[in-house]
Amino acid sequence: MSHAFDRSSLGDFLRTRREALQPEDVGLRRGPRRRARGLRREEVADLCAMSADYFARLERGDGPQPSEPMIAAIARGLRLTPDERDHLFLLAGYRTTRHDLRSQHVSPGLMRVMDGLADATAQVMGPLGETLLQTPAAVALLGDQTCHTGNARYAPYRWFTGQADRERYHPDGHAENSRVNVALLRQAATRNGPGSPAAALAGLLRRTSDEFARLWDLHEVGLRWSDTKRFAHPELGRLDLHCQLLVEPDHGQSLLVFTATPGSESHEKLALLAVLGHEQFTSH
Repeated sequence: MSHAFDRSSLGDFLRTRREALQPEDVGLRRGPRRRARGLRREEVADLCAMSADYFARLERGDGPQPSEPMIAAIARGLRLTPDERDHLFLLAGYRTTRHDLRSQHVSPGLMRVMDGLADATAQVMGPLGETLLQTPAAVALLGDQTCHTGNARYAPYRWFTGQADRERYHPDGHAENSRVNVALLRQAATRNGPGSPAAALAGLLRRTSDEFARLWDLHEVGLRWSDTKRFAHPELGRLDLHCQLLVEPDHGQSLLVFTATPGSESHEKLALLAVLGHEQFTSH
């Protein structure tokens, strides 16, 4: 639903939020000559994946109305709370935040943790397996999982309807991964009710995947992901990794960090993935 686009207030709000952020808040180093209050416009523009000129125009109050996805990117870049994000959407002329954009907003707490994990292999997941944010090394390990749209945003959907995700995991773990995917989706559908996105996703997969339908009829619950995962990288081969999980219960989001035993072959490969990830990331 549309709402009045308040250019002036939007600009003031962006400026105050930018000035309230410190370099340390977003994983940047504070140089000895820094005089700016808060972050520079160029730094915020980089965090929001937009041009510095465009952000400056919005802040001055003479820019065009930004799209809803652009506002969502600004909310994430400025590390806004959910209330601040909704306020930003109102100022930009949108009375309500679209559900898909609301669910993709990474909590400020997890954003702060991710800022300190730029060189690690880590990603933030939504409640139905949506990959919301990945470090470059995670992209190198698992592929870009943030580019999907529609039902493909959900990891269980990709697992049961396509082969790309499965090919990143060693075949020995496929059966267990399938069972855990189904059990967790069943729990989400039961918890959130018949009209929930989880229930809709389960219904769709029961109709489209014989494997999912067979496992769904087993009524398994209480299964959890293993702390160790065995991957099959297309270039580096097998990696045996440990997976640490940090849960943000208020937003239904979780942070996954992949590590390897120091001195192991997998540890060397993981370090190489971090280098490859940053090279791919900076070349785009």
